[in-house]
Amino acid sequence: MALPLLTAVTGAWEAPLVGALERAPGVEVVRRCADLPELVAAARAGHGRAALVSADLRGLDRTVLARLASAGVAVVGVTGPSEVPGSGEQARRLGALGVREVVAADAGGEQVAAAVCAAVEALVAASADGSSPAAGAGTGDPAAALAQRPGAGGSAAPPREALEDAAGRLVAVWGSSGAPGRTTVATTLATELAALEVGRHRADGPPDGVLLADADTWAAGVAQVLGLLDESAGIAAACRAAAAGALTPQRLAALAPPVLPGLRVLTGLPRSSRWPELSAEVLDDVWAACRALARWTVVDCAASLEQDEELSFDTAAPRRNAAALSAVEAADTVLVVGSADPVGLQRLVRALGDLSEAVPSAAPLVVVTRLRASAVGPRPQERVREALARYAGVRDVVLVPDDRPAADAALLAGRTLTEAAPSSPARLALADLAHRLAEPVGSAAPRAGARRWLRRAG
Repeated sequence: MALPLLTAVTGAWEAPLVGALERAPGVEVVRRCADLPELVAAARAGHGRAALVSADLRGLDRTVLARLASAGVAVVGVTGPSEVPGSGEQARRLGALGVREVVAADAGGEQVAAAVCAAVEALVAASADGSSPAAGAGTGDPAAALAQRPGAGGSAAPPREALEDAAGRLVAVWGSSGAPGRTTVATTLATELAALEVGRHRADGPPDGVLLADADTWAAGVAQVLGLLDESAGIAAACRAAAAGALTPQRLAALAPPVLPGLRVLTGLPRSSRWPELSAEVLDDVWAACRALARWTVVDCAASLEQDEELSFDTAAPRRNAAALSAVEAADTVLVVGSADPVGLQRLVRALGDLSEAVPSAAPLVVVTRLRASAVGPRPQERVREALARYAGVRDVVLVPDDRPAADAALLAGRTLTEAAPSSPARLALADLAHRLAEPVGSAAPRAGARRWLRRAG
């Protein structure tokens, strides 16, 4: 049985190409689409198993390719008749977008049909082994995702093995609703990790330093906390570059300027209404670029992990919480932040259940902030640990004492807690956390005496 084929080919060679395919065995052109929206609609309606798309088709990006793949449609790229597949500007653009099968517009019908069959087989194999069906997008392997796109300045992307050896680690700072202090934890942790990285000699070269990314699509606040201008959303620009297949570590470095020695910041959305700019299809590529650029990436996430949009729409709808879900799924460690009071602890217990349900593979580490006897009673450390062990089965807890004056002083000055109040017990607790996270992958020993606040918190 012939494979049903959709086409969206521009230029004068569209008719000859379709004519050659009509004489080729194994494929059948079922619809000739005039533009990308018509192609996506036909794919979503189940009219084809594969699609021929021109390299210069308006609006073609990795997001569209992911949507076609999610509809079970494999993509074959078409370059101009003068180009040799694998070389030339159009072929490079298709390769950067993740299109693996590319043919010239004047190729014979049998050659094009063979490429179509190969693309369909690859898509079926990717779906069978559980990897993402999108062409080069969201594979779950950041090194593979980056290895498919060219490097900056026309240089070739580093080999996959080199990226795997150099890949940095990603920490998602997530937590319950109610502002438990996720941004404070994220900014302080990133600063402490940067301090550990500065001056540390690495024989393996990049990645190096720390990247702090604000992926909160509900109430981004990293730029405001650090006293930065937030007119330009760095993370949105990174997503646009990733969608076009142009996000390299060098490009990401330009979008995330340094704010402290060893620390870069990728600012968040200045308005929450811009959340559709952070699409799930390209965020995995953003995290891959982050891993290639920095030794550590700390992502400040929103609280909600709800993903029920597709229950309300007939088509694949944009996901309001795609950024948080993508970061938590990609993270090596998920810091689950809650506040030390009766309401905050109850929300934290529920949040841990939500995380386990939404992302079963997540590796959570619980961080309880604002620890104080006035909110939970005498011996607050023991009470919080007992409550989490009893109601959530959690025994490994990082406790951060309440230090409102230090936090207020840091916020007022637009500085990190590390800069504004280096002797704050809250800062010392988060510095210990940074040492703990860095210990498995670094050479620094835990800091002696930094937990002295534990003896005073009661």
